[in-house]
Amino acid sequence: MKIDRLELFLVAMPLIYPWRTAYGEDATIHSVLCRMSSGSLAAWGESSSLAAPCYSSEWAGGVFAVAKEWLAPALAGQTIASGDELHARLAHFKGNVFAKAALDNAWWALRAQATGQPLHLLLAEAAGVAARDEVPVGADFGVMDSIDELLAAIGPAVEQGFPRVKLKFRPGWDLPMLRAVRQAFPRHTFHIDCNSGYRLADLPLFRELGELNLAMIEQPLAHDDLVDHAALQRQIRTPICLDESISGLRQAEQAIQLASCRYVNIKPGRVGGLTVAVKIHNACQAAGIPCWVGGMLESSVGASQCVALAMLPNFVYPADIFPSSRFYREDLGDPPLELIRTTDGFPGVQPLALPPEPHPQRLAKLTVQRAVVE
Repeated sequence: MKIDRLELFLVAMPLIYPWRTAYGEDATIHSVLCRMSSGSLAAWGESSSLAAPCYSSEWAGGVFAVAKEWLAPALAGQTIASGDELHARLAHFKGNVFAKAALDNAWWALRAQATGQPLHLLLAEAAGVAARDEVPVGADFGVMDSIDELLAAIGPAVEQGFPRVKLKFRPGWDLPMLRAVRQAFPRHTFHIDCNSGYRLADLPLFRELGELNLAMIEQPLAHDDLVDHAALQRQIRTPICLDESISGLRQAEQAIQLASCRYVNIKPGRVGGLTVAVKIHNACQAAGIPCWVGGMLESSVGASQCVALAMLPNFVYPADIFPSSRFYREDLGDPPLELIRTTDGFPGVQPLALPPEPHPQRLAKLTVQRAVVE
């Protein structure tokens, strides 16, 4: 496909309530969308790196600038036959995986339009596997004002049948909170997400967590670390899941070699897009490491691409994919993302025949910056 035109949008999407983690608080989700055109065809991709460089070294304003000044001009006017070729044309630009993901995700959506195939089937073909048509999802809860408020929120999620619950975990919102949750829900599946809030010196705390029967501890140590995670995993029985540390295929392969984790969370934005996400899925599957799909509170445009990725078979742990109504009073994308009931009776998601696109009026209202590269 020849890439004729790329339109970039930096948007700010207000949340219903702030999302609090170990690295800070977001009241508005900043995201970058790319509309990629080839002839009469056009499709959208999204990459949310958030407003500030706290989850990673990238931030949405920087993602927009890099895509506008360097990445999009490197693709405009070029014929791109595969995701690998797209990344090869961008390889001399170091890092900037969220910026690359906005373009890579848009290319895959455009490819789906050009071939007339659903995105999840294209990704399965690229992975050399058979795709599913539904997957269960979990429930997530950030840091709240009180433990009572958290317990009141978890109860309905358990009653609704969410197969697992993820809890944000940070200093001051850690063991006492988790013990109260486990006492209230002794048999439900929980895991915690530390968002790099701890260090190897916190080993005694992680050993205490072994008594609470967690499914995993997500990203306990530094955002770019593999070695200390391997040391920690050797000394605790609870599985470690890596998130921020897996910023590409090379990091995933090194984590496998070092035995840094027993699970991997894959977010398309964090690894450079769907092309790389599929490769990490395959590497982990070959190594016997189960995966699950995460999200960055994207609009339904980006979330639908996470849904398509989640249909690959090694995504065996319930995904972090949420209905639009969970975080947004009105989703930027149309239609909004909604949950289904899987055949096993869990809340879940399934790929859409027609992927969401930004609603024109909402896009105009929420756009902070716009650029066109032809």
